[in-house]
Amino acid sequence: MPHPNENGSTRRGVYRNPNAQSWRSNPAEANVQELAAFHHKLPGFAPTKLISLDDVAREIGVKAVYLKDETSRCELPSFKILGASWAAFRAIAEQNGLALDASLELVSKAAQATNTTLVAATDGNHGRAVARLARVLGIDSRIFVPAKLDASAVRSIKDEGAELVLVEGSYDVAVQEARKAAEGTDGALLIQDTAFEDYETIPQWIVDGYSTMLVEVDQQLHGVIPDLVVVPAGVGSFAQAVTSYNKAKGRSTRVLTVEPDVAPCLWRSLQTGNRESISTSKTIMNGMNCGTVSSIAWPILQSGVDAALTISDSESHEAVQYLSPVGVSAGPCGAATLAALRYISRHDPTCVGLSQESVVVIFCTEGQRAYDVPRDVSINDPVKLTQALVQIDSSNPSLSREGGAGEAAIADYISSWLNHRDIEVFRLEKRPGRPSIVGRVKGQGGGKSLLFNGHIDTVTTAGYAGEALAGELKDGSVFGRGAFDMKAGIAASLVALAHAKTAVLRGDVIIAAVADEEYLSAGTEEFLEAGWTADAAIVSEPTGLDMVLAHKGFVWFEVEIIGKAAHGSRPEYGVDAICKAGHFLVELDKHSRDILNGPPHPSLGTGSIHASLIQGGEEPSSYPASCTITVERRTVPGETPSTVEAEIQTILQQIQARVPDFQYDLRMGMSRSPYEVDKSNPFVLEAAKQIEIATGRPVVTRPEKFWTDCALLSEKGIPALLFGVDGGGAHANVEWATVDSINKVAEALRLLMLAHCK
Repeated sequence: MPHPNENGSTRRGVYRNPNAQSWRSNPAEANVQELAAFHHKLPGFAPTKLISLDDVAREIGVKAVYLKDETSRCELPSFKILGASWAAFRAIAEQNGLALDASLELVSKAAQATNTTLVAATDGNHGRAVARLARVLGIDSRIFVPAKLDASAVRSIKDEGAELVLVEGSYDVAVQEARKAAEGTDGALLIQDTAFEDYETIPQWIVDGYSTMLVEVDQQLHGVIPDLVVVPAGVGSFAQAVTSYNKAKGRSTRVLTVEPDVAPCLWRSLQTGNRESISTSKTIMNGMNCGTVSSIAWPILQSGVDAALTISDSESHEAVQYLSPVGVSAGPCGAATLAALRYISRHDPTCVGLSQESVVVIFCTEGQRAYDVPRDVSINDPVKLTQALVQIDSSNPSLSREGGAGEAAIADYISSWLNHRDIEVFRLEKRPGRPSIVGRVKGQGGGKSLLFNGHIDTVTTAGYAGEALAGELKDGSVFGRGAFDMKAGIAASLVALAHAKTAVLRGDVIIAAVADEEYLSAGTEEFLEAGWTADAAIVSEPTGLDMVLAHKGFVWFEVEIIGKAAHGSRPEYGVDAICKAGHFLVELDKHSRDILNGPPHPSLGTGSIHASLIQGGEEPSSYPASCTITVERRTVPGETPSTVEAEIQTILQQIQARVPDFQYDLRMGMSRSPYEVDKSNPFVLEAAKQIEIATGRPVVTRPEKFWTDCALLSEKGIPALLFGVDGGGAHANVEWATVDSINKVAEALRLLMLAHCK
């Protein structure tokens, strides 16, 4: 069962299985001498080091910590060659009727004679190991990888001479594609470390191949049996080998597994008691970015793993940095076991039996490789989280000629932040590169649900005075692009959502961190199209701690005035579209004054209209054939796109009736409805009460001038209101959000969540 963290932490808990201590494996008899003899034939083979980490042992209060250094095995930066080589060798040998003590030369000739091709899917090291053996045997290899695999891993596989196949989708999809290719190709052998239905023999041979390393550890410990081993999970093949070996008769070693926060397929399966397939997301621990545990590994891991936990990319990176000065050039997967050991020793040492007499072995399974330094997702303070979000460029690429970074990086961060806390994550990405993230903490049932909504895109960083992405804390405010509009609101919403993990609530709490609000609001539209809803919503746009209950809508039009092109010297043939457009602009100005002087809405006042863009003409010596004016009409409740279109149509028709050669085409563009929620709505009354408690002042209610996604939520019948931080500089050259208001918004959202979803 999952074990909650101390002090009510919202981090994903440690899974513990007290029955594993008495469980014993019954592993199939692998001939370790035969395996060792084979591995010694491989070019560059030598036993790897077992390194004593004395400082770590002192830090966590145990007798000894040893690291099995698999950062270089057979001149490859991983242990994977042990399993891949044995499985491929044995498959070729059996296919050709050769004995298992056959030489590499003999197996090579047989494989070449039958045009054998080795096929595999990988996130890096396994595929490279398969490709290396193919190169040793002088045969072809075909390796399937996720298209988003980092460039250095792709290059290393290509350098082994493999044909590389990029697959759109996850590692699990790549496995499916590799299987199809192997089944449809004469002479192809699938060498995969993931077992599934009707494919378990070769994966078991891969597991057997890892026993060479485990025997080495025993020899290097000189008869000492470790009390705890820490092993990376991934698909589970190596963890299966380690668990089977250390749970055999005569041993009572505990097993701790580690996975990335964003790819916890084993942890999730252990928690539910069923072999689960999950969606994963981006991690620097590529080799463990797996969504399904191997079918042959699952029963052994379910019974034999004593504890399981997940770590963040930043924790793995910290462990990489720790190991470097002691001479271990680890990659993120390799250092993950150290990160897991340090965490468990601080927070739950009893679940793995740690004491002053404990001997611990951790497996460092991957050598150093390039990766982007990850950001810290352990941040629980809303101000520090605001700083972290501001430091991620998420400028909307649709807003300016310079383009923008888009929302992918900030969406990845938010996804990782949520996964670190075991909060359900859903990624919406109808438009590639423009993702929105939905997080949900499910209630116990029977309560009201609450949605926190906010946009993760910003306007451009161009023209910002100073460091737009610094996230600097100065004079009681966080500065940087998006601090005010609206990353402080997102941070406050995330922190409030995390509190739902430790609260006992009946209703669901949801966050929609959406893309593209600054342009077309495509993110919230996609969220609603996907079927998401809630009983109430709060959008944390910046409101200066006021509660906003209404704002205007808008409609965009293009008015094309149609002229007739002609040479500038022949006025008798030309109709000047720009001059004709002047008639419309004069009347538009009059209409603007009429609207402003008209009857106001009780809270929003009047609508407005203005010309925002004009384009016409080709060159100085020609009569322009067209002049297009973009018009924006801001609307109040009661005004619709149709009524506004009729207004403009009337103006154009009246001009046409009195101005010769006046021709036009009126085209409606995007429209967004105005928004208003009744002050007497029960959700509004509850929100006002909780906001007053959090801010320590009477609640101010007012309308807002700008449009927000509240209107889209309201159109779907979700009562919504705006409440957010104080500060300034939205879309300006300096932007800031005050520390005091960030904390107050986070507290108000927490209190409202507890009251509404109880």
